Amino acid sequence: MGLTVYLSGEIHTDWREQIIEGAQGLDVTFSAPVTDHAASDDCGVAILGAEDSKFWHDRKGAQVNAIRTRKGIADADVVVVRFGDKYKQWNAAFDAGYAAALGKSLIILQPAEHDHALKEVDAAALAVAREPGEVVEILRYVLTGTLPA
Repeated sequence: MGLTVYLSGEIHTDWREQIIEGAQGLDVTFSAPVTDHAASDDCGVAILGAEDSKFWHDRKGAQVNAIRTRKGIADADVVVVRFGDKYKQWNAAFDAGYAAALGKSLIILQPAEHDHALKEVDAAALAVAREPGEVVEILRYVLTGTLPA
């Protein structure tokens, strides 16, 4: 049994790389949004033309990015959503809700100080992890049935 895992959420730390590296040897395929912040912000206007208003500039980008996000979440067996410290990730909360609505197995990765603010998101998840290594161990257990050493 293999898993397809979509890695959603903050793009300012290396949590994705930690999970991908830790899962080496497991039958897991990963996908993710575009994590180049500038490319993600500007993709709509770069492809579809400039906008005078920052609102429409951002909206074009969000809509183009949503094509990739919807596909990645729809194709995933497991969706991991990371909430970091630096910014409020409204898009990550939306991704978690979308994944839950599709019945996807959802793992939330967040620091303890976010527990209250994310209580509804956490309630929809099958696991709430604190560290990327915990996500790896969940994937390992799901695929192999073995506990951490």
